[in-house]
Amino acid sequence: MSGHLSIIAGLGNPEERYEQTLHNAGFWFVDALARKYGGEFRFEKRFDAELCRVKIAAEDVWLIKPQSFMNLSGGPVRGVLDYYRLSTDKLLVAHDEIDLPPGTVRLKKGGGHGGHNGIRDVIGHCGADFMRLRLGVGHPGDKERVTGYVLQQASKDIEAAVMRNIDEAMDVVPMLVEGGLNAAMKALHTQAADRA
Repeated sequence: MSGHLSIIAGLGNPEERYEQTLHNAGFWFVDALARKYGGEFRFEKRFDAELCRVKIAAEDVWLIKPQSFMNLSGGPVRGVLDYYRLSTDKLLVAHDEIDLPPGTVRLKKGGGHGGHNGIRDVIGHCGADFMRLRLGVGHPGDKERVTGYVLQQASKDIEAAVMRNIDEAMDVVPMLVEGGLNAAMKALHTQAADRA
């Protein structure tokens, strides 16, 4: 069933010191899904990733957290795709997005990396034909400050805005599993617009 979501990769950095940083918004998303659907992550050495299998809309969905650090996220994602014989169009990658303000969330398929090194590496290993969940974290206003900004602990307000977006995005995941990308995009973007 082409296009039906089977694997969700959250991008982030391992190690405790990065847990509450904005760059780990993708990890936050898959952690929230694991909690909601009763899954538990475990480290799989062969992939250099933490994996968790959950049942969403009566289908098995793999959740993955690469443990290779953000800029090398593509290898673990490719490894899981290959091992389970899943095509790239069944993949959703969740990540922080500095080009969107906090409290804004967007779903799309394909496109470039927009300067995001984790997405750049996933594209390098997997091609660009995957779905992306872009969790807005805002921009510090100066490109020289971006790295420090995404690697510092999120402020309470921004973290709350991102977590709200994660809750909204979780609501449309069953639609994605059933193959309804356009319906999921419409529902998510309308929900966010109504809140604004």
